[in-house]
Amino acid sequence: MAQLIQIGNSRGIRIPKPLIEGADLEGCELELRIVPEGLLVTPATKDRHGWKAAFDLMHKRGDDAMVMAAEPLTAFDHEDWEW
Repeated sequence: MAQLIQIGNSRGIRIPKPLIEGADLEGCELELRIVPEGLLVTPATKDRHGWKAAFDLMHKRGDDAMVMAAEPLTAFDHEDWEW
């Protein structure tokens, strides 16, 4: 069971090692969220986490081709649009 402990003017949570290992929380930043049941502690995820692996897989499969031609397709693009 985890315990609240005094740390200066704040409180900390002392989490037993088996829980840390079981939840794969060792050495990572944590995210805390209040949920109806109490406090949820999860590993913090960084923006764009996993994107590189997804892009590498797309490239390997050949799914990273341009969807549109690089050249403008309409008269508006050629005549009216100012770049």
